[in-house]
Amino acid sequence: MTAAPTPEPTPDPAAGRAPAPLPEAFYRPLGPGRYESTAATAGPWSPKTQHGGPPSALLGRALERHAARPGLRIARITVELPYPVPVGELEVAVRTVRGGGRTELLEGEITSDGRPVLLARAWRMVASPADTPALRPVPGPPPLPLPGRRPAPTMTGAHPDGYLAATEWRFEPGRGFDSSGPGTAWGRQRIPLVAGESDTPLTRALTLADSCWAVAFELDHVRRLVINTDVTLALHRDPVGEWFCVRAATAASPGGSGLASGQLDDRTGDCGRILQTLLVAER
Repeated sequence: MTAAPTPEPTPDPAAGRAPAPLPEAFYRPLGPGRYESTAATAGPWSPKTQHGGPPSALLGRALERHAARPGLRIARITVELPYPVPVGELEVAVRTVRGGGRTELLEGEITSDGRPVLLARAWRMVASPADTPALRPVPGPPPLPLPGRRPAPTMTGAHPDGYLAATEWRFEPGRGFDSSGPGTAWGRQRIPLVAGESDTPLTRALTLADSCWAVAFELDHVRRLVINTDVTLALHRDPVGEWFCVRAATAASPGGSGLASGQLDDRTGDCGRILQTLLVAER
């Protein structure tokens, strides 16, 4: 378990105005399974609805803790987003679908006012033996760009506070969310997921994973409605540290849909893959 990052001043994502102060975390615990969402969870399209990253991580945290056993780890989690998650009070519940000695299938949901707004299933499995070969057919990530004094990346038409400001983004010089993909970006949380707690490698990865298709903007999300309906994170090893690199690209077809896929690296190298289905429609 890694230490939670210390909240820090946020560079202004929107020129010409003072940045909003960050809350102490994305969520405040209210009791068993209940959480208050802070303004930091707000997504890029509205201050009233959440980015998919924080609630995915909140449910991943519950799945990770559910009947945890030494030697088993969550290797894959798929999050479904049937409704926008409101910035408000949420309830989290999880259960075991299939238990076993080497593998377990878990599922959970987040509800708001009794309505399920986020669902997930996860496979937890025994860790591979120490002599398992380290298969790595891809090159390592680019170096983490130095912080410098360049402005924070902007996103056309986006709500500049909330999740965008609560995450530190580092693109290569001259690149950003408004650059045409494929794309590469390093990112990390500026605040913990839950107030008073340390984050885990899984929750850190889930907080970033839903940004995969935004790093790889290749479809015109301003003129058309482009939005992901899900996110799958598959980890062949547990990530380490606070920083993650997402290298993403988008595929799309006329009469079909979009598909964003990305490689997830930490500062030691490749640790997993991200996949998102994209709705592409006329506004």
